[in-house]
Amino acid sequence: MAKEKFEDALEKLEEIVREMEAGELPLDAALKSFEEGIRLIRFCSAKLDETQRRVELLLEKDNSLQAKTFQDGQEDEA
Repeated sequence: MAKEKFEDALEKLEEIVREMEAGELPLDAALKSFEEGIRLIRFCSAKLDETQRRVELLLEKDNSLQAKTFQDGQEDEA
C-alpha cells in the first residue's frame, strides 16, 4: 500500500468537514466520518511536527538554531 501524503490527508479531512457541516449524514455515517477525521488530524499533525523538526535541523548552524518567526503579511525589510 502506498504511503499516505499530507496533501491527500488534508484534502480528505476538508471533504469530511464539508459533509459534516451540511448536516445530512445519518448518525452512523457521521460517527464513522468523525473517527476518520480524528485519524487524519493526528496524521497531519504528526507530519507537520516531523517537518518542523527537519526544518530546524536544516537551519541549525554551529549548534545554535537560527530560526526566525514568520508573521503573515510581513515582508522582510533588508
